[in-house]
Amino acid sequence: MSRDSGAGAGSVVLAFLMGAVAGAAVALLYAPAPGRETREVVSEKVREGRERANQAAAKGREAVNRGRETVTSAIERGREAYQQARTTPTTSRDDA
Repeated sequence: MSRDSGAGAGSVVLAFLMGAVAGAAVALLYAPAPGRETREVVSEKVREGRERANQAAAKGREAVNRGRETVTSAIERGREAYQQARTTPTTSRDDA
């Protein structure tokens, strides 16, 4: 049975990023720093994480669009080849 490995890849990346953000937040909360500094650091890390997630999502959308264009192009070439094969006269073995 075949599996579509591309479908779960985004989920794995998202889970990894969320785990990294959660781990960083916990580490910062237990670090010996004043509350204000800790909140600023956590806020900055969240902003960085959001930017990285947005960049990853944009790359994912680009990859999906390229794949869609490739499939659409292949389908069109297949249709053209089919139409050409239908309209091209064939010679039978009896004629030869």
